[in-house]
Amino acid sequence: MPTVHPPFKRYCKTLQLKNDPDLIREYKKIHENGGIWPEVGKSMKQVGILDMELYLHGHTLFMIMDTVPEFDHDRDLARLGQLPRQAEWEAFAGRFQQSDPSSSAKEKWQLMERIFEMDQTTDYPAIEGQLKP
Repeated sequence: MPTVHPPFKRYCKTLQLKNDPDLIREYKKIHENGGIWPEVGKSMKQVGILDMELYLHGHTLFMIMDTVPEFDHDRDLARLGQLPRQAEWEAFAGRFQQSDPSSSAKEKWQLMERIFEMDQTTDYPAIEGQLKP
């Protein structure tokens, strides 16, 4: 029997890490099971992020972020940035990334446009997230 999930929004993003094998190994380590700070995960859930996955190829990161349907990307990420330890985490993780360390998560992580989905019936702007039934 197939698993039934409630509706959610999906956002896909990309970011470049510094092309340094030692830094990449360390970046992977800080994201291992239980590696992110508890306050960071709790705050993500508090603003409506249901799940997040990171994938790595070379020094390119790809993120899948699933949220509640009413999630507003700009509003809720701004709210996330104000919660406990978020700015500290961004600064900590920023040393691995090819971006200005003072940049916000929104500036570092670039939204990706979906160009194909099997059985696709509608298009959507990346900033709005893709509603998944």
